[in-house]
Amino acid sequence: MAELMIDYITSLDGFGSAEGWPGLWGMGGPDYYAFLEQDGREDYTTLLGATTYRLFARFAETGEEEMAEVTARPKVVFSRTLTEPLEWANTTLVAGDAVEAVRAMKQDGGALRTIGSPSLARSLLIAGLVDRVRVVVFPVVNGATGGDRLYDGWPDVRLELLDSRTLDGRLTLLEYAPTVLDGPPGA
Repeated sequence: MAELMIDYITSLDGFGSAEGWPGLWGMGGPDYYAFLEQDGREDYTTLLGATTYRLFARFAETGEEEMAEVTARPKVVFSRTLTEPLEWANTTLVAGDAVEAVRAMKQDGGALRTIGSPSLARSLLIAGLVDRVRVVVFPVVNGATGGDRLYDGWPDVRLELLDSRTLDGRLTLLEYAPTVLDGPPGA
């Protein structure tokens, strides 16, 4: 069975982006970029929601962000608003239920990862399909400028730490095995 990982970058207060801040909060460094390069050599299919797809496809088209690795990788976008043909290479559109589609993809084998896509990630977590959650925490608080609150609407989740490390002396990579709870432990 395929393994599904949610993959986020976040501010300390749980935002996936912030208005007016540069990409990666201006804090990408050699360790982080080496981690991304090594991670990019792994074989997996990227799962995207429509909003993240639109953003990343624009980055790929304009060159605003380096997207060659993601462009080359197989991608599946879940959307009822996008239509084929999709212009971003190696992308398949699924207009039906994302949970059922991903459940079938997991049976077929091969590693799966979300990137961004908080609504998609949340629905897959709630359905019990997520095997790992990986988060790179950037040491900023975006209380005034934050966007894309990543954990809103999540159920209670217990996380078992699988890996942690510091990148560039300031970024914290955390990898967890999630267990969705019905409520607080002991309730």
